Order: sequence, then structure tokens, then C-alpha cells
Amino acid sequence: MSVNLRWGKVGSYFSAIPFAAWLVLFGLGGGVFGLGAFTFDYAHGTAYLSDDPRACANCHVMREVYEGWYKASHRAVAACNDCHAPHSSFLAKYALKGLNGFNHSKAFTLNDFPEPIRITALNRAVTQESCLFCHGEMVTLIAREDAKSPTDCLSCHAGVGHGK
Repeated sequence: MSVNLRWGKVGSYFSAIPFAAWLVLFGLGGGVFGLGAFTFDYAHGTAYLSDDPRACANCHVMREVYEGWYKASHRAVAACNDCHAPHSSFLAKYALKGLNGFNHSKAFTLNDFPEPIRITALNRAVTQESCLFCHGEMVTLIAREDAKSPTDCLSCHAGVGHGK
């Protein structure tokens, strides 16, 4: 019994597309990939995969925030990700880091960000959860997590981690 190694219908479909179209398609794909790789390298993208607080100071709008953290009491016990990344799972942490990385890259590339930098609602919620992750036992009587309007740590302690 012989095996037919021809592509059949799939092969004829691919051969129906002109070579120039393939060249353009792969050229565009390679260009997008190359530009993305260059941007990731230029922005020190691998630094954002770590827990090193210096990565947060890569952008000029974060330098003041980093310097505030560097001088603050939380520096001895918490880095940026301890407060600004979920503690629930590895996947949640890196999903949020990826989302924030995309949003920050877009904002800085398009020069569309507020100065001073502002925390988003999602990141504020994550930070609130982080406050309770570390200080939950101490504040159980006032935290009111199950209440209609739970206690918001950041309403009184907004600048604690950043030395304000």
C-alpha cells in the first residue's frame, strides 16, 4: 500500500496564493514581530517580569513615586509588586502586570498619560486587597470587607507606601 504524500486540497489552496502576497504577508508579520521585539528590548521589558522596584522607575513619570517609596517605611518590607500586584495567584499577578505593561506602553508611546500619574480603579482595588493581605489581622474590626461600602485603606493612607 502506498501513501500519498501530496498536500491535496490544502496544498492547492496555498499554491493559489501568489508568491508576492506571501512575501508581503511574511514581511509585515516579521516587521510587526521585529518592532515588538525591539520595543520590548528598548524598554527593558524583562525587568518588568521581576520584582525589582527599579524596573518601575524606568519611566520618568514613576521616578518621583519610586523615590518616595525608597525613602518611605514600606521599603524595608514591601516592593512595588507586594502592593500593586495580586497575591491570589501567579497567573493573576502576571496577567495584571501584562495588562499594566500594555497600558503603560500605549500611554507613554502616545504621550497620553496624566502627570502626576494616577492609579486606576482596578489597580486601586488590587492595592486595597494587598493592604488587607498584610494588615488584615490588625484591622479586622474596622475593615468591614463584607459591608456595602467597605473601608478603603487608601482614603486615609494614600501615600504611605510612597512616603507622602
